[in-house]
This record gives sequence, C-alpha cells and structure tokens, in this order.
Amino acid sequence: MKARHQRLLLIAAALVALGLVAVLVFSALKENVAFFHSPADIEAGKAPKDRIFRVGGLVETGSLRRQEDGVSVSFIVTDSVARIPVHYKGILPNLFSEGKGVVAQGRLTDDGVFVAQEVLAKHDENYMPPEAAQALQKAHDSGIGNQKAKD
Repeated sequence: MKARHQRLLLIAAALVALGLVAVLVFSALKENVAFFHSPADIEAGKAPKDRIFRVGGLVETGSLRRQEDGVSVSFIVTDSVARIPVHYKGILPNLFSEGKGVVAQGRLTDDGVFVAQEVLAKHDENYMPPEAAQALQKAHDSGIGNQKAKD
C-alpha cells in the first residue's frame, strides 16, 4: 500500500472515530439536559411529561406548607400568569422564602403537580435566575397577569 493510501485510510478512520465520539457526547447530553419552562408554558402543555426539566418563578406568598416529617414541603411557583404546585422532599436552601425567586428541577406528574428533585433559590436581593426573570418579564409585558389580578 502506498503512503498516500495509508494517509487517506488513517484520515478516514480518524473521521469515523470523531463521528462516533460526537454521537456519544450528544446522546449523553440529550439525556442530561434540563430545559427551562415557565408556569405559563406548563399550563399551556408545552412542558414534557416524561422528562426532567426546570420550572421557575416566584414562590407564591402564603403557599408554603411544611409536612410533619420535617423535610417534605409543598409550595406554588407563579409567573403572575399561571400557578404550578411543587412538592419537594429535602432540605431547602437558606435563602428560600415566599415571595422570592426560585428554580426547581424535576418532573411533572399526570395530575399537574411538579415533583422537584432540586430547588435553587436566588442568592441576593438583585439576582433572579435569567430564565425566571425572562418568564416574569414576558408575562408582565403581555399584561395577562395584570388582567387576572384585576378580576
């Protein structure tokens, strides 16, 4: 075999290996990526029922309920357009409180309850997760949340 053919064979093998690595990386990412959906998206049926995703917004004031076991809580996340009930079993972040920004990662049950595996709270008075801030701004700009508040 000539040196030229050997180089072409080596390049072809390298391209096949690179393609295989790319396929494996993308399939792993597809399984582990958690997309963000606002409560309005979930209410509109845009959120997946069979995959993990994130929901964010504000913890509705007066909605936080702690269970007797000390680690289970339920609360409502709102973007001023829609409200999504969230159940979580675990230790909440220190900065978690009603009326503050939150992002929860988990799955949506068939009855519309979001079961969180992880809850993240904002870290200071000026910060809100970008996805949650965008969802709240979008809801505010559409005026839908203001119409519901007036009713």
